[in-house]
Amino acid sequence: MAITIKTETIRARVTPGLKRDAEVILHKLGISTTEAITIFFRQIVMNKGIPFDVKIPNEETQIALEEIRAGKGFIKTNLDELRSEFK
Repeated sequence: MAITIKTETIRARVTPGLKRDAEVILHKLGISTTEAITIFFRQIVMNKGIPFDVKIPNEETQIALEEIRAGKGFIKTNLDELRSEFK
């Protein structure tokens, strides 16, 4: 006798770019969007809340993020250069 598991449908609106970018990563991980949402929901249940911090960054972090977005305060390099620094 087969066991039937009932499911619910979730509809959510996200920008096409966000959806595409997320699905590329999920594909590399070998999981579907449905599986990722199920994992997220299971984590919400297990943690009794969002499974990561959701908060407004402090002023220092906000300034750092603005500087990064503006291209300040960091040096562009490639992976080979970084590896050579740690040899």
